[in-house]
Amino acid sequence: MDQLDQRAELGEFLRSRRARLRPEDVGLPDYGRHRRVPGLRREELAQLAGVSVAYYTRLEQGHGQNVSAEILDAIARALRLDGTERAHLSHLAGPKPRKRRQAPRPQQVRPELRTLLDAMEGVPAYLVGRRQDVIGWNRLAAAVFGDFGALPAQERNLVRLVFLDPATAELYADWECRACEVVSNLRVYAGQFPDDERLSALVGELSVKNEEFRRLWAAHTVADNKIHGVKRLRHPLVGELRLSFETLAFPDDPAQFLVTYHAAPGSASADALSLLASWSAPSAAPERDRDREHAQGPGPGPVEESAP
Repeated sequence: MDQLDQRAELGEFLRSRRARLRPEDVGLPDYGRHRRVPGLRREELAQLAGVSVAYYTRLEQGHGQNVSAEILDAIARALRLDGTERAHLSHLAGPKPRKRRQAPRPQQVRPELRTLLDAMEGVPAYLVGRRQDVIGWNRLAAAVFGDFGALPAQERNLVRLVFLDPATAELYADWECRACEVVSNLRVYAGQFPDDERLSALVGELSVKNEEFRRLWAAHTVADNKIHGVKRLRHPLVGELRLSFETLAFPDDPAQFLVTYHAAPGSASADALSLLASWSAPSAAPERDRDREHAQGPGPGPVEESAP
């Protein structure tokens, strides 16, 4: 699978959004007739959007070309899409590039960001790049979430870890919520970069290896990264952790963002983080040296290829 089929993705997304609506949700009468499929019929959705049934059917079948912004807006209103879903629909319905984009260039982490990560000694923090790849981290993040440096670069991916790594799955007390979150975020990315071959490989691998991923991916739920919130973790060494997180974007580089975690001062979670920090301190320097060595040449480290 070289890339995702943008037109097929459009049709599946429209069908999934239509299936979640009932006639009474949109002010249409429901005469109790048997419905072969859940949700609104195509003719009902077309009526709400003010387009012909034939035209809307072509869209769901992936045959729509040059869809106007006005029609997309009408369909989005009829489907009761939120802001993220509207943007996703626009990406999926946009014109395909006439030619394949050039091979991606390596995604680099600025030295200043590495220095910042190292300086955040009491705060677990990591950098996330394309496809939710982990491309940088500090020692406390490795102590809390797992030793990213021990993994091959292609396996340092938040989605892959959530679904294929048993230790990561056990770590999240609300694993189902975390699973939905990372898949919804990946769906947004897929709408923007359907020709990213590494994305296609990731989706293909997870679809083959994990049934729950297949189910969530087929639901076509989209959501942007949560800017802040709380994660409950079950750490194998220090027990339960309740950590607040903040997601910081870089205006000059939308392909990367920084995620930091912290515990409430004086809490049991704060004490546990201090304990983890003291245990992990002796091994921190060798790990940082390995990462910097890879940034300059071959070998494992938090540098990977970005999407187009």
